[in-house]
Amino acid sequence: MKSIIYCLFLLCSFNYVQSQVIYEPIESSKLGESRELKIQLPRGYGDDDKKTYPLFIVFDGDYLFEAVAGDVDYYSYWEDMPEAIVVGVNQDDKRYDDCLYSEQNSLPIETGAKFFEFIGVELIPYLQNKYRIGNFKVAVGHGETANFINYYLLKQQPLFQGYIVVSPELAPQMNTFVSERLSKIESKTFYYLATSTNDDASIKKETEDLNTSFSSLDNKNVFYNYDLFDEPSHYSVPAHAIPNALENIFSIFQPISKTEYKEKILNLETSPVIYLEEKYQTINDLFGIKKQILINDFKAIAAAIEKKEEFQYFEELGKLGRKEYPNTLLGNYYLARFYEETGEPKKAMRTYQSGYSFEEIGGITKDLMLQKADAIKADFGF
Repeated sequence: MKSIIYCLFLLCSFNYVQSQVIYEPIESSKLGESRELKIQLPRGYGDDDKKTYPLFIVFDGDYLFEAVAGDVDYYSYWEDMPEAIVVGVNQDDKRYDDCLYSEQNSLPIETGAKFFEFIGVELIPYLQNKYRIGNFKVAVGHGETANFINYYLLKQQPLFQGYIVVSPELAPQMNTFVSERLSKIESKTFYYLATSTNDDASIKKETEDLNTSFSSLDNKNVFYNYDLFDEPSHYSVPAHAIPNALENIFSIFQPISKTEYKEKILNLETSPVIYLEEKYQTINDLFGIKKQILINDFKAIAAAIEKKEEFQYFEELGKLGRKEYPNTLLGNYYLARFYEETGEPKKAMRTYQSGYSFEEIGGITKDLMLQKADAIKADFGF
């Protein structure tokens, strides 16, 4: 087991060093001092000057940045999440002061209030002016900073759309604050919460209580996930939680999985092609990324059409294929399947034949198209 973990660590480390990491200070008038930032830019940053990226702000950047940056680089390499900019804010021995809150109302005071304003008023605008940052932003915190990032959720216009809250040392009233806010929030919000059976006893209890409060949430705008890990300590929980958080937050970005296929697509009472289009439109709406529909996702929808024998949807799929991959055989193949299954063999044969001048794609070859056409010709004597 240890050798497997070591190999995974080396793999993540190799991916991490391939990305662009910058260390730079930022002068803060709110804090009255300079803070060091760790900034990881995506591998492809600079290739397209119009492309924007989601932003991760990692609190406790002095130890948490590398864990987040490595996982973000790894998942984006395999296209399970979009490429993203990761920024760690070093806090070192100022962590307590940065997270200071009032014991009376649980809200930031003094140095905590100044740090709160530093993030929203200085750091984010500074990064937006310097780098190509999109609308989707994620805050990551652990312990005291996991509690602190919730304050941005309480704003009328939340600063972040995603919150990765790991083993939070919650302020006394935070459970009530966050539960009430999430029940009413009108913008899509991703909230990931984690603790461990081996966590600090008070932290574990507070986190479990918060999860219990969330169990009654009934808000379609909130995407909530919770993990209770079995053995990690308070300090090792982030290594387990961050990969799960990324998978949960960016699940819509990932290719259609077996679970999604079985539980959602096969149970649709409407067009699976519309489902596919809406999936990619949601990616665009959330992350500002116009992602080309994956060939494997086309295949998943086609498989569902075949399994449910709803062949009329092949026409929509064929038109979408022509739109997404206009120079390939994809659109013609599915349109031909539509004609073939809906009683128009001559049109099907001609459509198969007309695809000969297009590029092969995803296992759909020119030979396959001609074989399909010849089979129809033999069956019907055209």
